[in-house]
Amino acid sequence: MAIRQYKPTTSSRRFRSVSTFGELSSVKPTRALLEPLKRTGGRNSQGKVTARFRGGGNQRMYRIIDFKRDKYDVAGKVASIEYDPNRSSRIARVDYRDGEKRYILAPVGLKVGDPIISSANADIKPGNCLPIRAIPVGTVIHNIEMTLGKGGQLVRSAGAGAQLMAKEGKYAQIRLPSGEVRMAALDCRATIGQVGNVEHENESYGKAGKTRWLGFRPHVRGVAMTPRDHPHGGGEGKSPVGRKKGPATPWGKPALGYKTRRNKATNKFIVRRRGSK
Repeated sequence: MAIRQYKPTTSSRRFRSVSTFGELSSVKPTRALLEPLKRTGGRNSQGKVTARFRGGGNQRMYRIIDFKRDKYDVAGKVASIEYDPNRSSRIARVDYRDGEKRYILAPVGLKVGDPIISSANADIKPGNCLPIRAIPVGTVIHNIEMTLGKGGQLVRSAGAGAQLMAKEGKYAQIRLPSGEVRMAALDCRATIGQVGNVEHENESYGKAGKTRWLGFRPHVRGVAMTPRDHPHGGGEGKSPVGRKKGPATPWGKPALGYKTRRNKATNKFIVRRRGSK
């Protein structure tokens, strides 16, 4: 999981760095666990652009990841550690005793040949999945369920790890990577360990072409547009935003410090918000 720095043979390579991919197994992806990934170009089912500046990018297949970890009490073994073009973390292929194969997120310390299991009686080892009720306080966890049986939704990106802070009544308090402290039901499941590929944050794209490979098109600044296209547009020469209400989105909504969270039903589960002192 080391980072490789290129020699500055060209201007674009001078600042570019990539992973060495040294932890990956020399195997091809399991065909039964692949699905076609259709590109949207940022458009919804009506053909309207709902995500700006998207399009192009390399073709890739989707790897079906087992976020639910619902293969209860069936022992498995890690067969390979593989690259996934759809996420920042690595994935591990687990071969179960009954012959089924599944992909899971690969945590730090998981190696080929390691035993793995999803059980309430599992050991506290990286990759094992348990109900939060059975996990000791202070343990680092990832792939955390918010709703029982829905599968892990929190803490899934490379290098991420949450900490189990306390258990009280029917709920546990978990400190997320953002600093937010959130409650989750004790019966919800989580996986032990920190998500692998920790050095991902140290990679440098080094050139605009790398973001094009990922499917991102150039982002145009609002001040470079006309007034009909953006509230920041217009003016003679290079002009600042110049609005009394401050910076805004292309649709006129405030862009700084404006609360956009609409889900009030789960506010009661947030003990401490991110960024709060």
